Amino acid sequence: MDTPAGPVPRVSKVFSGKDRMGAFKARWGIGRMNYRVDAGLYAIGEPTAESPVFVTANYKLTFDLLRRAIASIDGWVLVLDTLGINVWCAAGKGTFGTDELVDRIEASRLGGIVNHRKLILPQLGGPGVAGHEVKKRSGFHVVYGPVRAEEIPEFLEKGLKAEERMRTKDFGFMERLALVPMEVVPAVRLGLIVAAGLFILCFLLGGLSLSKALEWFVVPAGAIGASIFAGAVLTPLLLPWLPGRAFSTKGLVMGVLSALLVLFLSHGSGMLERIGLFVSIPAMSAYLAMNFTGSSTFTSLSGVRQELRFALPLEIGGAGAGLLMWIIALLGR
Repeated sequence: MDTPAGPVPRVSKVFSGKDRMGAFKARWGIGRMNYRVDAGLYAIGEPTAESPVFVTANYKLTFDLLRRAIASIDGWVLVLDTLGINVWCAAGKGTFGTDELVDRIEASRLGGIVNHRKLILPQLGGPGVAGHEVKKRSGFHVVYGPVRAEEIPEFLEKGLKAEERMRTKDFGFMERLALVPMEVVPAVRLGLIVAAGLFILCFLLGGLSLSKALEWFVVPAGAIGASIFAGAVLTPLLLPWLPGRAFSTKGLVMGVLSALLVLFLSHGSGMLERIGLFVSIPAMSAYLAMNFTGSSTFTSLSGVRQELRFALPLEIGGAGAGLLMWIIALLGR
């Protein structure tokens, strides 16, 4: 549509089958990092100079959630270049931040399109944006909207006032379940690469015997599968009930339980091999569980950094020690 600052793309209010397929693929990690829209200003419906301006990230799944939520509203959407990352994570990384917001206001010539000077930002973008700096540098006043995009219409009806429930972010079972595929797929890919390497090692140590390699490979394959299931599936689903606050601790607990199950099923393994399993499975599970730290209400950026400094060396050491014990056990056969 034409504006005093030039033409602005108008976004469809219809959520098409292509959009749904794209969202499904993104949830499963297929083309995830390229699932984005161009940064800039967009029009929803028939906005005027008095229409509200919403700010969001250029991750298309986030962009689509917003445009669906405001389909009944005529407004403007200012999309920041967050490198295809959602608002919450981008705010923590700094790409959904003050500098990008101010630069995008200037680049889109927003001041010449709207008469007011208010920007409605997602509340979860707060860690990355200093409202007073935005006001000082651009003249626009930052207003934080509700946590959930679907509550924006009610937020506008109440005169940009958010009730307490609009400021509260939970992390329910279905939300945790929705995150599982995104973590399982890359974990499985990595697991297959590691499994292939271990199978080749079994083949070489077994004197190039395929039957012996298959026999020896059962245990490490089970360990990899148990680690992925414990860290990337069970940990997020059982999150509220697992002890500890750190995700590595929660993944460790789930990994220990999974390791005990694997040990119960692997009757033919030697003592050294069993100890290796008991060490490596919890270590790998704890590592995978840490992938969810940026997708929850449990952790902060500083807390994640502290956890990484403490837990990552232990996880690498545990996985390495378990692998070494398994190799030694094979050499002794």
